[in-house]
Amino acid sequence: MHPGELAARNPEKPAYIIAETGQAITFKQLDDVSMQASQLFRKLGLKRGDHVAFMLENHPALLQIALGAQRAGLYFTAISYRLQEEEVDYIVTDCQARFFITSRAQQAVAEKMNLQNCEKAFMLDGVIAGFESFEAALVEMPAEKIADESTGISMLYSSGTTGLPKGVFKSLPEEPFGADAGPNLFAMLYGATDESIYLSPAPLYHSAPLTFTMGFLAMGTTCVVMQHFEAETALKAIETYKVTHSQWVPTMFIRMLKLDEADRLKYDVSSLECAIHAAAPCPIPIKEQMIEWWGSVINEYYAGSEGNGFVAINSEQWLTHKGSVGQSLLSPVHIVGEDGEVLPPGESGTIYFEGGGEFEYFNDDEKTQESRNSEGWSTLGDVGYLDEEGFLYLTDRKSFMIISGGVNIYPQETENLLVTHPKVMDVAVFGAPNEEFGEEVKAVVQPKNWQDVGPALQAELIDFCRENISHIKCPRSVDFEKELPRHPTGKLYKRLLREKYWEGPMAGWNLPVKGRSDLLAFWCQQRGQRSLRV
Repeated sequence: MHPGELAARNPEKPAYIIAETGQAITFKQLDDVSMQASQLFRKLGLKRGDHVAFMLENHPALLQIALGAQRAGLYFTAISYRLQEEEVDYIVTDCQARFFITSRAQQAVAEKMNLQNCEKAFMLDGVIAGFESFEAALVEMPAEKIADESTGISMLYSSGTTGLPKGVFKSLPEEPFGADAGPNLFAMLYGATDESIYLSPAPLYHSAPLTFTMGFLAMGTTCVVMQHFEAETALKAIETYKVTHSQWVPTMFIRMLKLDEADRLKYDVSSLECAIHAAAPCPIPIKEQMIEWWGSVINEYYAGSEGNGFVAINSEQWLTHKGSVGQSLLSPVHIVGEDGEVLPPGESGTIYFEGGGEFEYFNDDEKTQESRNSEGWSTLGDVGYLDEEGFLYLTDRKSFMIISGGVNIYPQETENLLVTHPKVMDVAVFGAPNEEFGEEVKAVVQPKNWQDVGPALQAELIDFCRENISHIKCPRSVDFEKELPRHPTGKLYKRLLREKYWEGPMAGWNLPVKGRSDLLAFWCQQRGQRSLRV
């Protein structure tokens, strides 16, 4: 629905509320400021199809800026504020952003950025050298629709968990801005209405939180946005705002379940009608506990920013297909083997979608081609299998596979088991160098209590694995870290942990590499070999 129509219907209704502070932005304010933003973009010379980038925390102005870019027919790229200045500069340059917007809270990164290819840089909540006040520029603009409103879209970048981030590029929609583009996913699948209350506990620079929040806003739904995820604060927000719909990642479920029972159960979560989760496989015991606690409101989906497919499952379906992410609702799913053959039910291979939405990776034809097979089907690079009923089960990302003595091992199963141990808060499992087998299974654990760290806990965790899964999948050793490098959306930066183990042992080898990125690329090329020695 057009934001002007929403503002006319319920001008004083909160469009979104900042959970921690209670600050509310009404639909009238959202409409007015987004119109001013679109006016500013036009004044600056931005036309349909141009790019703008912003690096913002969950700032009250973020959604206003995004909506302004959308109604101006722009591509807008939201960038993680957790990145270093070189990484932000790379994305700003790669997406060809003409203008960049950030906030004073991000000064530490912003002041070190190059931004040589940007025409102008703006800052909210104050300015530093090289930046202009976004508020001052905005206030000069009329709160009126631009004459040529059209529909813009986000062009977001992968989180870079397996390499350099890449922008997901799609053609701009042809329908007028605010037009009804067909049946609403949130209404059909999740029973959402304009009377729902939606909670977004994740950073809005990530694809799913931004897409879902803007989608719920377009329905006229009030959204509650958390500035930062914290387990007990999230439960408090559900109770305070009578949240009906929400979106999570498994890591958030784990954090909430690891709370002391008295703290966890003192909040009323009975208003929840639908709790959606995605982004990573959820360990079966964790999801069982969530359904027992919240009831049959847990809904899961599997999809990517690429929009090439959508797989979904509700609680009732999941209880009879535990571990599944569901059945495809759009594009047919195929499991493809190493030789390109379609595999039968029960056999694991690369997951491909047939006939899904068109996309490409911006400025990367090679990666775009790698995502297709000879049939024209596309993949996100994940591995899984189908059962006889067409329910999809995720195994892991192909790039995370461990090859130990010629045996392929997917670490997700081991991670899913270890995180259920009462002394484990978080865990990463990956391949580390081994003289005999090429790689061995290594676990790096963030303990719930650091005082538990020691040889006894290491032995306890290895024994725990050996009691529950095949020994080949069990870690040969366990190391401990006070915190693992996790993206706020729940994705693990496994490569940052893994590189520590590969740099030292490989330092003296005669390898055609110059640095970390080259090392990772070379290593990935060698994955079919029994040993990485050359």
